[in-house]
Amino acid sequence: MDPVRTSKFLSLILRHKPEAAGIALDAEGWADVEALLAGMRRHGHPLGLEELVEVVATNDKRRFAFSADRTRIRAVQGHSHAVELGYPPVPPPERLFHGTVARFLVSIRGQGLVPGRRQHVHLSPTRAVAESVGRRRGAPVVLTVDSAAMAGAGHSFYRAENGVWLTLRVPAAFIVAWE
Repeated sequence: MDPVRTSKFLSLILRHKPEAAGIALDAEGWADVEALLAGMRRHGHPLGLEELVEVVATNDKRRFAFSADRTRIRAVQGHSHAVELGYPPVPPPERLFHGTVARFLVSIRGQGLVPGRRQHVHLSPTRAVAESVGRRRGAPVVLTVDSAAMAGAGHSFYRAENGVWLTLRVPAAFIVAWE
């Protein structure tokens, strides 16, 4: 088993295309573990329960979570289809960060941060994490978001189990630094 390849396939299934493994997600994004494993086997990614547990436990971004009884699994954020993750709104820290690359800055200056094909804009709790996110696409640019002011203006924030902050959008007026 290649853990990176397996993690990428799990992300595809649990965040974007459950049909790629012939499964369905419920309204909260949960998939039945046995159905997932059977679907992965059918589509050339044979995996046992122990290996799945290992991939979830060792994923550096902690993208996946099991239900308490380990009969269901889901991605903790990043869905491109509508799911209700059930995260309560929580007050954010004063500042949050977003990693991107220079080619997106013109669009961001015009419309702020929008979720694109995902449900939420993802924000990082630290500059270092945002820089790492931006680096995946090239030379990183880190945007600083005045999340306290956004919350004060009525925008809701949610915190995924892996520490990623989620919001529906970030108007450009709340981006206070472009580095």
